[in-house]
Amino acid sequence: MKIIIVGCGNVGATLAEQLDKEGHDVTVIDVKEKLVNNLSDACDVLGVVGNGASYSVQMEADVNHADILIAVTGSDELNLLCCLIAKKAGGCHTIARVSNPVYSREISFIREELGLSMIINPQQAAAREMARILKFPSALKIDFFAKSRAELVTYRLEEGSPLCNMQLKNMGSRLKSSVLVAIVEREDQVIIPNGEFELKAKDIISIVGTPVKTIEFFRKLGIPTASARDVIVVGGGRTTIYLAKQLLEMGVRVKIIERDKERCDELSEMLPKATIINGDGTDKELLMEEGMTRTEAFLSMTDFDEENIMLALFAKSLSRAKLITKVHRVAYDEIIDNLDVGSVVYPKFITAETIIKYIRAMYNSMGSNIETLYRLCDNRVEALEFYIKADSPVVGIPLQDLKLKKNMLIGCITHRGQVSIPKGQSVIEVGDTVILITTTTGLHDIRDAIR
Repeated sequence: MKIIIVGCGNVGATLAEQLDKEGHDVTVIDVKEKLVNNLSDACDVLGVVGNGASYSVQMEADVNHADILIAVTGSDELNLLCCLIAKKAGGCHTIARVSNPVYSREISFIREELGLSMIINPQQAAAREMARILKFPSALKIDFFAKSRAELVTYRLEEGSPLCNMQLKNMGSRLKSSVLVAIVEREDQVIIPNGEFELKAKDIISIVGTPVKTIEFFRKLGIPTASARDVIVVGGGRTTIYLAKQLLEMGVRVKIIERDKERCDELSEMLPKATIINGDGTDKELLMEEGMTRTEAFLSMTDFDEENIMLALFAKSLSRAKLITKVHRVAYDEIIDNLDVGSVVYPKFITAETIIKYIRAMYNSMGSNIETLYRLCDNRVEALEFYIKADSPVVGIPLQDLKLKKNMLIGCITHRGQVSIPKGQSVIEVGDTVILITTTTGLHDIRDAIR
């Protein structure tokens, strides 16, 4: 597809890089020539320097032949104007990044009146991700497939876990579990394991299963599966507001520490059921007074990445709380991977991933059979959900007889709405969806997985 991206910040750059890898014809627009040139040099994309809301600039980017325009600048109003002009000039699909909570109450009206295909709110999307993690605090990350019937749960093995020193082929019989260990991260290695693989303490494992079977599996390991009942949040920004509303509706006790007095007054009005503390969230004495050692979850969500990381490390040294750390700059991901700061949430990654899922769905309607795709383990692993068509070479063959390429694993099969963890005798049928997990990136069809 021909795709135009307006805005070359972290979200725009992530989108351009990913969509270019997936074979789309990408053009980027930004007023900053350096950003455009850097992105054009890093990826095989065209660059146009100028205001993305300008008709002439959009025409230079060939908007009249574009399939979709994505506006992800830092200005909500500019993004909406870009989409409006693109819709009138090119008749293409449009996606706008809109952050202001004022607009969140009018999203349906704006989308309908401007003819937008999608509006994405980065803070709201990040808050949804955090709320999902807090429902199952033991998990580092949770991804969903098969219309949420299957999930991929990432978890760090602690010393003394029943899984330590266990070969995967013995896991099902010993624990009577119906889940599959699909990915193992050990130090700097990412492994798609086979039955002979032996788990060790400190491994980060990703497990595929239905939500019920996953919860059952962790209970058998003696790991808490109940959602957090009280949380402390440092930082009262937009993401905090969206998250607090969701948590309060779940019956979670929410305490927010914010240093700006006027902001505290606003938070008190918007979140009357939450406890709002006016103070410095980096003050050790204040955190101790407000129950850091007793809270079940601690979220560092200030506007400063360094502060969030240090707060998470401090909380880890004092309590066993579930940690969630918000990070804005994606350049920190390699450093953070070496720090145990709990679940790290990158709003910009979540925004880009949500947009890419929509584009894949569009592309699927044009002939591709990828339903969803997640990039995991610092983009070294892909988990793809394929729709199986009548001419697929995998139909009717037991999995044990399928000649899959190296480092590929079928994680689950969905047949007529029922999800199953596959065994050697399992057979894939027409109309099924399957999740393929692999360290080989760039697959477009299930047949690409066959030797």
